[in-house]
Amino acid sequence: MDLSKNGISKKHRQVKSNTAKVASKAKVNIYRLLVILIISLAVFAGVSGIGFLKGILDGAPEIDQISVVPTGYKTTIYDKDGNLIETLVGAGSNREYVTIDQIPDVLEKAVIAIEDERFYEHSGIDVKGIFRAFFVGIKQGEFDQGASTITQQLIKNQVFDGGAETNFIDRFVRKVQEQQLSIELEQNMDKDQILEYYLNTINLGAGTYGVQTASNRYFNKDVSQLTLSEAAVIAAIAQSPTNLNPINYPDNNSDRRANVLKNMLK
Repeated sequence: MDLSKNGISKKHRQVKSNTAKVASKAKVNIYRLLVILIISLAVFAGVSGIGFLKGILDGAPEIDQISVVPTGYKTTIYDKDGNLIETLVGAGSNREYVTIDQIPDVLEKAVIAIEDERFYEHSGIDVKGIFRAFFVGIKQGEFDQGASTITQQLIKNQVFDGGAETNFIDRFVRKVQEQQLSIELEQNMDKDQILEYYLNTINLGAGTYGVQTASNRYFNKDVSQLTLSEAAVIAAIAQSPTNLNPINYPDNNSDRRANVLKNMLK
């Protein structure tokens, strides 16, 4: 055995080298185990997620078993001479139905410009809008940007009672089912019919539902007679019927109306 100074130093280097090799090998093995664990968890999460989404979609109503036709209308009572003597209105029923050909083009364009600018391009869901809302949420730290299409809003109002869920899970389930049904609805119904139902369904503040009732309430005229400015006022209300009511909150409505007109111009 070499007990010289050089021999001892050499032995120390060998021991350190062997220890380093063992430590390095252990690190590699631990790293491999972590990678395997992460991949396994990702696969498990993916499979579980797919199964979860499939369960949500399977639980959605069948498209042929739902109705998106607006319901709830006010009742008018006339005397024997045809004079109006009383109007009866229930909750959510202050509505007068009008067909799409009775609704002016300027109002259709105003609503589409502010609520769903790609209405005539998408197939029920707006993928571009979803990504835009996501990245804006990441940038601002708040996910309060809407990406629901007119078709989705119609489904939400008529099938899911307006989407009044009180927790995240219920909202998530409804949103997934709502998107699925929106795609299916657009395969079974043309755009004009969807828009007609939507414009007769929406809450437009002051206890009014649908564009005809709103036109009478705010401007005392038939919807077919609305001007560009008046159409923009009504289109501005849909986002928040309470806070954008032009009677109670004229400034809020005015700001939103300006955005409607800007979007229409764009």
